[in-house]
Parts: sequence; C-alpha cells; structure tokens
Amino acid sequence: MCRQRTCRNLLFQATMRRRAAITFVVFCALGVFANLPALAQQPAGQRKILNKETPHYPEFARRMNLAGTVKLAVTVTANGSVKSMKTVGGNPVLLKAARDAIYKRKWAPAAQESKELVELRIQPE
Repeated sequence: MCRQRTCRNLLFQATMRRRAAITFVVFCALGVFANLPALAQQPAGQRKILNKETPHYPEFARRMNLAGTVKLAVTVTANGSVKSMKTVGGNPVLLKAARDAIYKRKWAPAAQESKELVELRIQPE
C-alpha cells in the first residue's frame, strides 16, 4: 500500500513538471510571436524634426503652478505630417497643450510612415 502511494506521488510530480515545462515553452513562444509585427517596423525616433512648435503653457496649469513632462507615441506619415498620436504618460492637465504642439510639428519626409516617441517638457514661460 505504501509503495503504491509513493509511485503515485512520483508519477504525479513528473506529470506536474512536464505540464509546467510545456506551459513555460508556450508562454515564451507567445511572447516571441506577439512581437514579430513590431520588429518589421522602422525604429522609433529616427526622423528629423523640421518645424518644432513649443507647447503653450495652459492658464489652468499656471494657476496651479503645475509643470511636467508629457510622452506621446506619434504616427508620422511619409510626407512628415502627424497622422495620429497616443498618450504614453504625463499629466492630463498638460496633455491638450502637448497634443496641440505636436499636431503643428513637421518631420522630414521618408519612404514610409513611422512611429516617433516624443517627450515634451511643459513649464511656465
């Protein structure tokens, strides 16, 4: 009876190790394959900015004596204009001023659209 229980425990442990190993391999494969489309894109931040507009400091932020950094992921078309942008981080009070400034920017033309990571420091003038 005791031997049967020991065999069952060993078999159970081997099965659990096998399942854990298979799960680990599956998650590693998912991590690699999930990033494949991103590997084919142009690296972020490679295009030169031709026209750099500084953000207007908001009056509401001035009353609160607020300053900070806003990070945006910007999609730039082949001709250098802004197609879209997504907020990566920063203070929501300063976000509109940062977005307005980015839409006025102009990048150097390129063969294809690119993703640019832009970080703007907004502070009182």
